[in-house]
Amino acid sequence: MQWIIFMLLLFISSMEMLTQNRWKKQASAGLLENCTGCVLCSEDNGCITCHHRLFLLIWRDGIRQYGMCVHTCPPGYFGVRGLEVNRCTKCRSPSCESCFSRDFCMKCKDKFYLYKGQCFRQCPSGTAAQPGTRECQEMCEPGPWSEWSACTHESRTCGCKWGVETRVREVPEAAREEGTACPALLETRRCRMKKHCPGGEHRVTG
Repeated sequence: MQWIIFMLLLFISSMEMLTQNRWKKQASAGLLENCTGCVLCSEDNGCITCHHRLFLLIWRDGIRQYGMCVHTCPPGYFGVRGLEVNRCTKCRSPSCESCFSRDFCMKCKDKFYLYKGQCFRQCPSGTAAQPGTRECQEMCEPGPWSEWSACTHESRTCGCKWGVETRVREVPEAAREEGTACPALLETRRCRMKKHCPGGEHRVTG
């Protein structure tokens, strides 16, 4: 009985492998029969060389290598034009979706942020994540805080119990030109005012 079960399982496994191999062979045959854009096409490996304006994309399936001629390289690759053949070259970083060169990324995959051509899960120190563009933007370093202003309420320095005072800090001109993200440049806080205005009401002039 056990021997029969063993032979049955072996038969089922063999049929599954045969079906998978047949599917791969049919898919490869369908791809190779087309050979769109190929100058030279191998029955075993697909496109070997492409027409001048196309890129040769090479990928592996197990130990076999296949080639295809494409107008634009897929995500994770960038196009390199050469004298004899234009190739799609894979970006070095697996977290890079598109790159300018092998080591310089232009767009990162989801959950990663781009900074100076590299992809990071968390932005480096001194930068802030920009969810809209998925980039790390450098933070500017503003100058020192000014002194707190006079305590005022509706431009008056007295006549009320509570008012507000403010202080500011400047941003270097270079940081403004680069469009870097800056921390708070203005702060306010509550302050106590003089209830009575001796000698008349005082107003703050701009």
